[in-house]
Amino acid sequence: MIHVCSLAHLHATIERSGARRVVTLLGIEDHVPLPSHIARDDYLRLHVHDIVDAIPGQVPPDAEHIERLITFVRRWDRASPLVIHCYAGISRSTAAAFTTVCALSPRREEAAIAAALRAASPTALPNARIVRLADQILGRDGRMVRAIETIAPPTPAFEAEPFVLDID
Repeated sequence: MIHVCSLAHLHATIERSGARRVVTLLGIEDHVPLPSHIARDDYLRLHVHDIVDAIPGQVPPDAEHIERLITFVRRWDRASPLVIHCYAGISRSTAAAFTTVCALSPRREEAAIAAALRAASPTALPNARIVRLADQILGRDGRMVRAIETIAPPTPAFEAEPFVLDID
């Protein structure tokens, strides 16, 4: 099970879910103190900003970031939940959760995964750059991009409520 949340809800989500693995998608300037029970090998920190096009002074997600994410989640034994978070729990983290499900369920249809994401979070607005790169790396032939483009528009929000996304 994947738990997705904002930075503000990170510690409560880890505690409530019993998660032992965490993915952080934040800029290098953001400090994230993790609970001591999260082992170093069970933590992935991706220094990326929530941008689609390059902006001076900010780090756009790139193929290396997405490859690191996919490698990390494929090593996950699923014995305990995974928490994925970004600053607001709306864009980078939802794109990473969508990528995770696509990577771990290669036969599952992208549209079904996107629909499950929308049902779990009305505010999800997956970062288009992350989705596009993941689609290319996973060989999904544009289906991930199209699936996200066809889900209902998100409910506007400054911060998402934590939610759960199933892998299967």
